[in-house]
Amino acid sequence: MFIDYVTPRFGNIDGLRHVNNIVVADWFEIGRNGVFRYFTPDLNLSYEKWKLIMVRTEFDYVSQMFFGSDVEIRTYLLKIGNSSFTVGHEAWQDGELKAKGKAVIVHYDFIEKKSKPIPNEIREKLTNHLIDEVEIGKSLDN
Repeated sequence: MFIDYVTPRFGNIDGLRHVNNIVVADWFEIGRNGVFRYFTPDLNLSYEKWKLIMVRTEFDYVSQMFFGSDVEIRTYLLKIGNSSFTVGHEAWQDGELKAKGKAVIVHYDFIEKKSKPIPNEIREKLTNHLIDEVEIGKSLDN
């Protein structure tokens, strides 16, 4: 599991005084950087070097998040296929699950415009972050 911390900014807050729902997508992207580095260690975004393309995302908003307290972003793998994998995300604030989501990402060659099998050495690294879906949303303190 990868763990990152984000601090809600004043600009992340909406008229209802809670973190706006669109901010969660950005925070979950921050959480994916650890996974991205397995494919492109220097995170070079050049067309020739980037090896991933996102094909699906989903979010569930469990409870409101507010300004003034950091948010813990947990990122892990739920499924690894031949050329794609599913990343799971959780946002925790003050010890409570606030949002969760999934992203399906494909190992992709932008020059050839087609998916590629995930190399075995990367697959092994991804496997170290596999979590059973039954464990989703449980406190790390349990």
